[in-house]
Amino acid sequence: MLRRAAFAGDWYPGDPGRLLEALESYVGGSTGEDEAVGLVAPHAGYMYSGGVAGAVYGRVRIPDTVVVLCVNHRGVGARAAVLGSGKWETPLGLVPIQEELAEAFKKKVDFLEEDSAAHVREHSLEMQVPFLQYRNRGVRIVPICLQRLDYTECAALGEGLAQAIRDFSTPVLLVASTDMTHFEAQEEAKKKDMLAIQRVLEVDPRGLYEVVTRERISMCGFIPTTAVLCACKSLGVAKGTLVRYATSGDVSGEYSNVVGYAGICLA
Repeated sequence: MLRRAAFAGDWYPGDPGRLLEALESYVGGSTGEDEAVGLVAPHAGYMYSGGVAGAVYGRVRIPDTVVVLCVNHRGVGARAAVLGSGKWETPLGLVPIQEELAEAFKKKVDFLEEDSAAHVREHSLEMQVPFLQYRNRGVRIVPICLQRLDYTECAALGEGLAQAIRDFSTPVLLVASTDMTHFEAQEEAKKKDMLAIQRVLEVDPRGLYEVVTRERISMCGFIPTTAVLCACKSLGVAKGTLVRYATSGDVSGEYSNVVGYAGICLA
């Protein structure tokens, strides 16, 4: 399986040189070496969310193996879909899939299915990969794309990931791909987002799931974020750090109808 770059030249630069320049501007030349178990990073077009993503990716050491959990916006394919083999294309080159770990995940989580259809036209994972390449050109990934799961399923997925990671021979980073509130006025979006962000900072996956559902927060990737929090909690993480928060209005100057972005480190 070769997963072709689907959004290069549209959501982010398709020319390798221009992409490297953009990544450098977003990461800011940082070579942060903080250890992290998990990250939360946004996935909008780079002109809007690149600065937030760059801040969080620039803060931590990126190991050779990264598991990226994203949201399935289109509802295509399996509810919990992993790409277990092959390579992922970006303008910076091909990123191999870490097949051994992907196989371990499938053994630990009975509803995690091998499925490429969910990944072919999904942007929320693709937007993370160039940042990972920029920080570690030898990176391998395990891509997991999720539709709506109930909390019990999120917890089972997170625990299965944690068990496999504990048994794996080298360090693994978990990344949850999500944007925050969609298309509300700046102050209301920020108010809602901080309710969700506080649950993430407390490594409270059930609290995140419940507050997003109860307050109708349009955080598109709260399912992958909940699963990553469950895994991080099982792996001993007790707190998170908000590296940066911003909205699309901070770029466009239009504050009546924004999308929120958060970069969070879980260590």
